[in-house]
Amino acid sequence: MLRQEETPLVAVVRLRKRNEWVLPKGKLDDGETPRDAAEREVLEETGHDVSVHEFLGTLVYESGGRYKVVHYWRMETSGEPTHALMDDIRAVDWLPLDAAVERLSRAYERAFLANVGPIALESAALARRTKVKKQPVPEKRRRQPAVAPQPSLAIPVSVAPPPVLTSPVGPDESLIAGSDVVEAASFVDSTTITTPSAQDTVVATESAATEMQPPSGNQAAAGTPRDRRVNLVQKVRDWLRRAA
Repeated sequence: MLRQEETPLVAVVRLRKRNEWVLPKGKLDDGETPRDAAEREVLEETGHDVSVHEFLGTLVYESGGRYKVVHYWRMETSGEPTHALMDDIRAVDWLPLDAAVERLSRAYERAFLANVGPIALESAALARRTKVKKQPVPEKRRRQPAVAPQPSLAIPVSVAPPPVLTSPVGPDESLIAGSDVVEAASFVDSTTITTPSAQDTVVATESAATEMQPPSGNQAAAGTPRDRRVNLVQKVRDWLRRAA
């Protein structure tokens, strides 16, 4: 069993009856596994709670005409004793590996500890290094660069001014303007159009439309201004139909 300090220490116990220094060990109780028995015996003989790690090896020796088999695991403790020592143990000592090997009273335990002791120390050191590497390292948060808000771009829209309509008739006359007349005005701008009647001529300009000339000779007198405008519109419509 190890205790982690600047120099790792190994536990050896002194038996009360024989006054020998030995490694902690004991017999299995009914229903116990070797690993559970090893953990219990270390607690009773050293008074320390331990954590059990990898298996180290098996020691077989003769005692009283019988062979005994002992299994060892690497165990570690880090605190003070939590239990009183059992009656069979007189004392516990914590020593560096080499001193612990020399302290042991039995030759076969000295040989065993001399072989597995360095392995146990190396395994403990490797476990500590692995634990340090697994500790999470806080990541540095990268500050996002500040982005200035983009100014909104106004899209200029040109709006044509509304057209100015000029009345082609006098102030005392009402204007008759249908869709046909408005469409015709864009095609007959400053153009003289002759209808099939040789005596009736219509002149369309950008600003006004002239009235029909009265018939000559023995023809009937001209009608009212409203009739003349109706005739003008009708003649323009007829011309548009023929031109289409």
